Amino acid sequence: MSYILALDQGTTSSRAILFDEAGAIAAVAQHEFRQFYPQAGWVEHDPVEIFTSQLSCAVEALAKAGAAPKDVAALGITNQRETVIVWERQTGKPIHPAIVWQDRRTAAQCSALEETGAGEMVSSKTGLVLDPYFSATKVAWILDHVPGARARAERGELAFGTVDSWLIWNLTQGAHHVTDVTNASRTLLFNIVTGAWDEELLRLFKIPASMLPEVVWSSQRVGEVTSQLGLGGVTIAGIAGDQQAALFGQLCWSAGQAKNTYGTGCFLLQNIGTQFTRSKHRLITTLAASARPRLEYALEGSIFIGGAVVQWLRDNLKLIETSADVEALAASVPDAGGVVFVPAFVGLGAPHWDPHAGGLLIGLRRDTRPGHIARAALESIAFQVADVLEAVQGETATPLDALRVDGGAAVNPLLMQFQADILGVPVVRPQVTETTALGAAYLAGLATGFWPSAAALSDQRRNDTRFEPRMDPNDRSQRRARWRQAVERSKQWAE
Repeated sequence: MSYILALDQGTTSSRAILFDEAGAIAAVAQHEFRQFYPQAGWVEHDPVEIFTSQLSCAVEALAKAGAAPKDVAALGITNQRETVIVWERQTGKPIHPAIVWQDRRTAAQCSALEETGAGEMVSSKTGLVLDPYFSATKVAWILDHVPGARARAERGELAFGTVDSWLIWNLTQGAHHVTDVTNASRTLLFNIVTGAWDEELLRLFKIPASMLPEVVWSSQRVGEVTSQLGLGGVTIAGIAGDQQAALFGQLCWSAGQAKNTYGTGCFLLQNIGTQFTRSKHRLITTLAASARPRLEYALEGSIFIGGAVVQWLRDNLKLIETSADVEALAASVPDAGGVVFVPAFVGLGAPHWDPHAGGLLIGLRRDTRPGHIARAALESIAFQVADVLEAVQGETATPLDALRVDGGAAVNPLLMQFQADILGVPVVRPQVTETTALGAAYLAGLATGFWPSAAALSDQRRNDTRFEPRMDPNDRSQRRARWRQAVERSKQWAE
């Protein structure tokens, strides 16, 4: 049997999933890796651990399916997007830990650039905002804080990449230094109107062009994995940042279609077609993954703390032993008991874009129990998604008929029902919720002829569960109002 192998390199774990011709999962392997927090607001990973965990997952998934590299028709890669790695071209060794997309160390630099008036130019070219979430200021920080790094970069000795570039460099032993258009569009260095690295942006952030990877399409043959790594000869043919991969995997290929992925963060994307359009509601415009060699766009709202709030309950408060335990704890009470939780641990993302907001837990009473806090934590995910979707709907005259969902927390029926309730629209969860990996697989499979056409993929789609809203509209309105009040208080934290 022939398969497509998808490498899904996430923020807290690496996964590898084998998909068969029907788009069904044949095998899965997953390994968590360490998170490092050197200072408040700083988040780092070990780049070598990222690669080794991802490679071991791939080999393990093949073993589970009883498959060999010759049985893999193509490899697709999807990844945490804005995370930055800088390494030596000659040795392949990183010169600093990976700076993760959640990291806020460059907030002051972004504010300073905004004060110069650079924000308008940056947004007009990249569709993004000046925020430490994106890659450019992270790269500049490494060049400025690692002794000798800037001089070495100027001499062409250093390479920069997001995680997809790092994986492909290592899988091909340095033969290919590439990224795809979706990952490039998250760097603040790529002009998504012209589809090229932008010299004015490189000058603004003081990043040498010699560091940059070649930009390729999301669905095309790139190269082969070297034989020493247990995946020898497998063709790399699909690359997409995790959220664009999920949008593609959810078959949101037409303007107006939207999905939300529940991962460490939450990411809501709506396809807007082939015309670059800037948001009027503080969303970002980004490049969407496409099976065709053309620029396609999406509006995106990024929520920094989604499923990570559950990990916080587990690791910091010790309320649960495993993340899966949160649903039972939350279901132990009929509601949140008036508790509202704003998990602004690293500031707030869309549509607020406030890097200085602080986390807030309010409404505690003498009878508040762990179940109320757990339920408020789950509800905080849904409330944040509702804020972003409200902004997305403000960009279009076409009302959303349903929200397509995926990701780890999408398997939680309590959360999905509350999401439908607080949105007032149905939530549709597909049979295969691993649509991030599935999107990467689709892109690779279409590039290599494993699947004959996009239409064939559409015919495979089967919805699993449809959650219909049940909350009274007045109750919904009151709950949303209380949430907004709590968010405004969290923004006052730094004042």
